[in-house]
Amino acid sequence: MRRRSKLTFHKGYLFALVLPLLIVFIYFSIDIRSLFTSDISSFKFNTVSDQIRESQLQALHLLNQQQSSLLSIWNHTFVNSNNITTVQFDDIKATLLTQITLNKHMQQILLSPYKAGDTLQNGTALDPSSAGYSFHRCRKVDQKFSERRTIEWKPRRNKFLFAICLSGQMSNHLICLEKHMFFAAILNRALVIPSSRFDYQYNRVLDIEHINDCIGKKVVVPFEDFMKLKKNHAHIDKFICYFSTPQPCYMDGEHLKKLKSLGISMGKLEAAWKNEDVKNPSRKTVKDVEEKFGSDDDVIAVGDVYFADVERDWVLQPGGPIAHKCKTLIEPSKLILLTAERFIQTFLGSNFIALHFRRHGFLKFCNAKKPSCFYPIPQAADCITRMVERANSPVIYLSTDAAGSETGLLQSMIMLNGKTIPLVKRPPRNSAEKWDALLYRHGLEGDSQVR
Repeated sequence: MRRRSKLTFHKGYLFALVLPLLIVFIYFSIDIRSLFTSDISSFKFNTVSDQIRESQLQALHLLNQQQSSLLSIWNHTFVNSNNITTVQFDDIKATLLTQITLNKHMQQILLSPYKAGDTLQNGTALDPSSAGYSFHRCRKVDQKFSERRTIEWKPRRNKFLFAICLSGQMSNHLICLEKHMFFAAILNRALVIPSSRFDYQYNRVLDIEHINDCIGKKVVVPFEDFMKLKKNHAHIDKFICYFSTPQPCYMDGEHLKKLKSLGISMGKLEAAWKNEDVKNPSRKTVKDVEEKFGSDDDVIAVGDVYFADVERDWVLQPGGPIAHKCKTLIEPSKLILLTAERFIQTFLGSNFIALHFRRHGFLKFCNAKKPSCFYPIPQAADCITRMVERANSPVIYLSTDAAGSETGLLQSMIMLNGKTIPLVKRPPRNSAEKWDALLYRHGLEGDSQVR
């Protein structure tokens, strides 16, 4: 037993001495380091090559998008460049700014394989301002009230235009009412605000007296005041329909019955133009309105004019087409304004984006079009993210009729520089919160007009 153990010990000792000598021999006979170094460098080269190839493909895709956008600008603007309005010129500048931002994005993609951190190897940041561009990233409307094209609203005594707005919901009705004001100014008539039994209760939402104060005359008359003046039996002397298709004045029999139930009598509906369709309205001028609707009758009506296309550039200019001394002619009631200010102070702060995300409306009225303009949530999120980047806003106010599943997905996809941009909606009623106390104190908390 002793002999065997000694033999085993000597063999292990011999192996321990031979192994290092063998390693030294192999090390000097073969350049192992160069073998491994060449493999690693080959691997790194392949990785950088793949990154460059992927970056080039992405950049080619973005260049194709940029080409399409620039061609669209050319075809819609510079082909007919004789009459470019200020609004159109601002839109062109905004579109070109988007393309410059896209170009910046392409540069970042192409240079990403050589990029270290947030700067390039040469230390030059990809910023449009460093390239000598003198514009703001988020365009603001330049009011320039003194340069507006306006019309004086001077109603003739006891001459009225009876407003009728039926299309869509509250926002559509407000646009219709604003266009009625323009018609009333052209025709030198006071505008009769619709009854709450026929339309929305506008005096709960709008500051009616603010309009009269801004014009300096009694240009807007509530329905109740109008009926008192007419001793509760008013007659529409001439009912001339702006639209003839799909229905005269865009009114059905049920709404005509409602008008009559309010004590309003009328004659036969006439059409100003035979083929004026709400789905394809033709452009009209002030002269067209004066020729077709000018009358010495006391009370006239023209029906719903939400879809009317009259002096578009004039109507859409900042401040509106009517001469007035205020910042804005149509304002919410003072209760709503004060509540909105308290909501902003509580949840949003001074820098925010307001987003009206109408899912049901666009699904119903837009998805039937080819191609559809009912965009998927990821595409909407991409558009919103670009707006957030341009405006540099930390929060978004979201007014929407979308389901929780849609708004949840939208929230998860709106990210900028690795940070989620919060979407803030009007919260449910909580007695501990004081920002909406005025609405509840005046019975406006459940009003569908106040959203």
